[in-house]
Amino acid sequence: MKKLVFIVLSAVFIINVNAQSKKEKDQKAIKSMCGCYEVGFNFAETFSYSKDTTYQASKVKHDKGLEWVQLVEDGDNKIVMQHLLIVGKPTESHIIKHWRQDWLYENTNLYMFDANNKWKFIQKPKSDVKGQWTQKVYQVDDSPRYEGSATWVHVDGKSYWENTTDAPLPRREYTKRQDYDVTVRTNRHEIIANGWIHEQDNDKVIRKLVEEDVLLAQEKGLNTYTKVADSKCIAAQDWWKENQAMWELVRNNWDEIFAKNKDLELKDKVEDKRLYQFLFDLEPTEKNQKIKKIITDFVK
Repeated sequence: MKKLVFIVLSAVFIINVNAQSKKEKDQKAIKSMCGCYEVGFNFAETFSYSKDTTYQASKVKHDKGLEWVQLVEDGDNKIVMQHLLIVGKPTESHIIKHWRQDWLYENTNLYMFDANNKWKFIQKPKSDVKGQWTQKVYQVDDSPRYEGSATWVHVDGKSYWENTTDAPLPRREYTKRQDYDVTVRTNRHEIIANGWIHEQDNDKVIRKLVEEDVLLAQEKGLNTYTKVADSKCIAAQDWWKENQAMWELVRNNWDEIFAKNKDLELKDKVEDKRLYQFLFDLEPTEKNQKIKKIITDFVK
């Protein structure tokens, strides 16, 4: 009997150790996306399914930039990273607060994009997310964008995470296209020797309330992050030191809204201005009262 108990306890110990080792590999992979990168943004529409003979595909996009990925929060079950674009000459650089990605371990609460600036709150059973990480992606103003849960895979010398989820139109599209409503994104983040790759296979979907989704077109995305010396991103690091307190207040206000655990709908504009325009105009020392009012004014 004692021998049987010993065997069971040993097996449990081994399982726990292996799970912890796997989680540590996940954390290492996620945090390896931080640092200074030369980024290539590449998108091309691959297939069209439109029955409209006048349909025009989106133009092929090739762009590049310098980006600093700042580690904002480093917890056992939550990792927060802020992307900062550096534009202009090195002597006259300008910082643009870019997208943010949060990674949550075995998270059960998700805000899934529906359409028309609406997100549905869902709760997954714990069994569905065991060992998984949720990637939550936010807009430049820290409002929600898209999120999904999946397992980091470490095999054959590769480390990658892949998930398919609904998302709003990307900025490069919604300023030019009004013929579809949702981007069904398959995102793959893979860590490579000199940085990481964000690969996308996207469906452009027409979504109406009383009809089934219609696939308009598909596109391929390949964003490459090539690691360079952190010293090339000093301007972004300095900008974050000066502005991080204000943006922490922004995140805290959003967290209060998300904590209500109910469906969310946002206004596109208030006083003919978008949310990021209000927030980008604020001083680094802005008080929370004003920040809170700006954000809540956009919540329907």
